[in-house]
Amino acid sequence: QVQLVESGGGLVQAGGSLRLSCAASGSVFSINAMGWHRQTPGKQREPVAVILGPGGTSYVDSVKGRFTISRDNGKNTVYLQMNMLKPEDTAVYYCYVRIRTNTYWGQGTQVTVSS
Repeated sequence: QVQLVESGGGLVQAGGSLRLSCAASGSVFSINAMGWHRQTPGKQREPVAVILGPGGTSYVDSVKGRFTISRDNGKNTVYLQMNMLKPEDTAVYYCYVRIRTNTYWGQGTQVTVSS
């Protein structure tokens, strides 16, 4: 089994920054991808950023230039640096790890951006 523990959410003013962390433990072998989704009430969960095994990254258009995803392979941890935050970034952020055909999710961390 794989466990994911997230941290770093909170309340920040518009224009501010937060860094989310997500540490994976357990049977963490052959990671294909690690990433983040987010969800607001009444909306579907949407992908935010992903970092692939070889290191390639991808972002949803709305966060390009503001968010940066990175990974510490030695710690099996993925980070999401969020700068220039906007009120519309307010959501519960979920990290995930994809190992072969299985996807494991974190418990979610709330990010609230005040205007």
